[in-house]
Amino acid sequence: MAFAATDRPLKRGALARRFGCNIETIRYYENIALLPAPERTRSGHRIYSPADQTRLGFILRARELGFSVEELRSLLSLADSHEYTCGEVLTLTRGHLTDIRARIKDLARLEHTLADISAQCEGGDVPHCPVMDALLKDG
Repeated sequence: MAFAATDRPLKRGALARRFGCNIETIRYYENIALLPAPERTRSGHRIYSPADQTRLGFILRARELGFSVEELRSLLSLADSHEYTCGEVLTLTRGHLTDIRARIKDLARLEHTLADISAQCEGGDVPHCPVMDALLKDG
């Protein structure tokens, strides 16, 4: 999904609709200080500047790519410093990629195990079930 900022401030509901996320998601990123508290109108409505919108787009895209909140903090810290190097970003990205590859291996093992267990099951109305037996089995 593309997360494009507008050239004008947006209220939270409009921002959520534009970026295809929930209002609570925006509130959460404010609460954990990934997104700064926005300015407010005289009537108290939160308004998000184009810079706020760009930052939210960055956060949402990074989360879409599986970056953890802590990894995201590191990336935003680099971006906020305006003095990062491509090498620093690459180091963080490669660390994240290593984690993803490890999770993929774990999921492949899980898929293989579940496929083996379910292949032993014939289904039907019998009381004996190899899947349940495997789940109830000690270590």
